[in-house]
Amino acid sequence: MIAGEASGDILGAGLIRALRQRYPNARFVGIGGDDMIAEGFHSLVPMERLSVMGLVEVLGRIRELFSIRARLLDYFFATPPDVVIGIDSPDFTLAIERRCREAGILSVHYVSPSVWAWRQKRIFKIAKSVNLMLTLFPFEARFYEEHQVPVAFVGHPLADRIPLEPDTLSMRASLGLEADAPVLAVLPGSRAGEVERLGTLFLEASRWIQGRRPDLQLVIPCVNRDREKQVRDLVEALAVKLPVTIVRGRSRDVMAASDVVLLASGTATLEAMLLKKPMVVGYRLSGFSYALLSKLVKVPHVALPNLLGGRQLVPELLQDNATAESLGAAVLERLENSEERSRLKDAFTELHHTLKQGADDKAAQAISELVEGGAN
Repeated sequence: MIAGEASGDILGAGLIRALRQRYPNARFVGIGGDDMIAEGFHSLVPMERLSVMGLVEVLGRIRELFSIRARLLDYFFATPPDVVIGIDSPDFTLAIERRCREAGILSVHYVSPSVWAWRQKRIFKIAKSVNLMLTLFPFEARFYEEHQVPVAFVGHPLADRIPLEPDTLSMRASLGLEADAPVLAVLPGSRAGEVERLGTLFLEASRWIQGRRPDLQLVIPCVNRDREKQVRDLVEALAVKLPVTIVRGRSRDVMAASDVVLLASGTATLEAMLLKKPMVVGYRLSGFSYALLSKLVKVPHVALPNLLGGRQLVPELLQDNATAESLGAAVLERLENSEERSRLKDAFTELHHTLKQGADDKAAQAISELVEGGAN
């Protein structure tokens, strides 16, 4: 098994637990993090050596990454496993999966790349690399089926872990928020560049809303100390003082405590959906990046709730459409329209049930069937 980042480590640990129920004497080896190691996994290389983001950072470490890949392949060829499972990190893992498959070793990829959204010709490389693709979302599985790539939709582990009914009041109490006043969760992103592009915009939108709803409680969760300092600096730089609660970590708790979420596009939109929270999605890129991606992206929506629902369940205000007033007005509408909130909760609950499949067990079952079938 090969996991390159924290989210893959969590998936890998759950998969190890489920596979061990079927194969108590199985050995798990490759690259993984603390969660996988806690399940008895043997990591040949510290997972942190793969956790590289950004073109410049990758280029600076390219020789090391190639060396790690070669070391893994030498190990797998010398002691062939029953199956090689790459977990996400497709730029690194798919090449290993392909080499293994060519050598007669079964290969599985867990978490589809966004091949359905852009650079769709990658599907031909994937088809040569894997015996089985495990997807988190049903629309991904349909894409692979259309291209005759063996696939199993296993559901999303977050849908298994997040309760169908969030406890909003207890989350408000734990965060020191008033129980009866409305709460807006503001999530401008987890990376410095996102917060730089969206932070001030989201704060100005929040001020616009608070001017019309003075009772509104604003809460911003920050992924770490650096993002917290960055957000505090942006708040201090505002011309008009904005009362806001800033929390380090606990983004899911903050969303659970909220009435509406204002957030950047990304995995957080899935969490907000599973928590049954109305949301407004705003995003901006550089002009060049937006122009390029607009030509490459082949899907009508960017927010996961809209992709999963097959229609616009939540507003997406992108690029020039993302202004303080447009974002603020969209949030205010969702704060004040109780009928819309009720309809949205029903739609989100239905999608939650769709994704709540017991992902760990379902993935283990699909892998077991592949291994015992022995197809290559």
